[in-house]
Amino acid sequence: MPGAAEAATGTLDVAASLARRDAVVHDRDDSAQVPWLEDRGITLVRGRGRLDGPQRVRVGDRVLTAERAVVVATGSDATMPPIDGLAAARPWTNREATTAAEAPARLVVLGGGPVGVEMAQAWQTLGSEVTLVEAGEHVLAHEEPFAGEQVQEALRAYGVDVRTGRRAESVARDGDSVSVTLDDGVALTADELLVALGRTPRTGDIGLETVGLQPGESIETDQHLHVPDEPWLYAVGDVNGRALLTHQGKYQARIAADHICGRANASVVYGGKLSPRVVFTEPQVASVGYTLAAAQEAGVDARALDADVNDTAGASFFGNGVAGRARLVVDENRRVLVGATFTGADVADFLHAATIAIVGDVPVDRLWHAVPSFPTRSEVWLKLLESYGL
Repeated sequence: MPGAAEAATGTLDVAASLARRDAVVHDRDDSAQVPWLEDRGITLVRGRGRLDGPQRVRVGDRVLTAERAVVVATGSDATMPPIDGLAAARPWTNREATTAAEAPARLVVLGGGPVGVEMAQAWQTLGSEVTLVEAGEHVLAHEEPFAGEQVQEALRAYGVDVRTGRRAESVARDGDSVSVTLDDGVALTADELLVALGRTPRTGDIGLETVGLQPGESIETDQHLHVPDEPWLYAVGDVNGRALLTHQGKYQARIAADHICGRANASVVYGGKLSPRVVFTEPQVASVGYTLAAAQEAGVDARALDADVNDTAGASFFGNGVAGRARLVVDENRRVLVGATFTGADVADFLHAATIAIVGDVPVDRLWHAVPSFPTRSEVWLKLLESYGL
């Protein structure tokens, strides 16, 4: 891997790493995707589109009329909270943070969610001096507490200055530097400021008012991704606020297309906040369904099964002392899984087995017969089931 390969005998090559990133995303040029559309008979119209009344979309001077349906898939933007001076300080969002041409000498990150921790660790690795500010007690507040604790410990080990229980009160840009004043009076100075405090649906100027919907809000949809009372209108992806994840946007698009075409299997079965999700830090955090606390808050008679991800023969190939933990959340009344969390090195691919078990309502008793191969880290499933008993 260019950039990382150089570190095997020397140091990380930052320029090569960023060049590799640009190559992966085709330098943000979408022309490579156009043949995919053409091969499927899809007409691409470039321009700013707005709804123009029922079943109509205006693109410049051109009006497109839908015979059957219009699908809104305009995504979301980074949320800019009303912090004094923030907007004028020209902060980074996730877009700038993932496309910057060089590492800033100093970077302040507001927010300890997935974007905040991923970008903090990435830029620290690439040479920036990073400070992360999180209002909660620990990062990744919506995941299992042990996941946030492990990632927070790793960030600090990488050299990130993690400040929890703190909020930004004001921001000021002075030439090439930006100052962030926290609620404890401490002022942080950096070259760039990344705001990672949530997402806002991109619906403010797409003509929702022409069909009786509220601009700037998420578009409400039913289980078919159909907008109630508008038989021709659908919304998929971030814009409906269900689950702000690329793979969920793809899933929703297929559901909507099936419903539009009158096919079977055209309802959302599993998604929203329970969707499978991965935080691509080191250690990774891979989770699906409920955390233990969320399950209990939802009224589930929940029990947690815990094991060390590294307590398997396969883990020996990843080295000793590697952080990692696995947790399954079981609905005791139904004896099925309702949640799973894995932390550690390269655990993202652990997740799909748990997702299948949850979506399929596979009984715990049946899971004993899904035998993991030796020697792989998948044997952690045996450790988890052993803690549950027969």
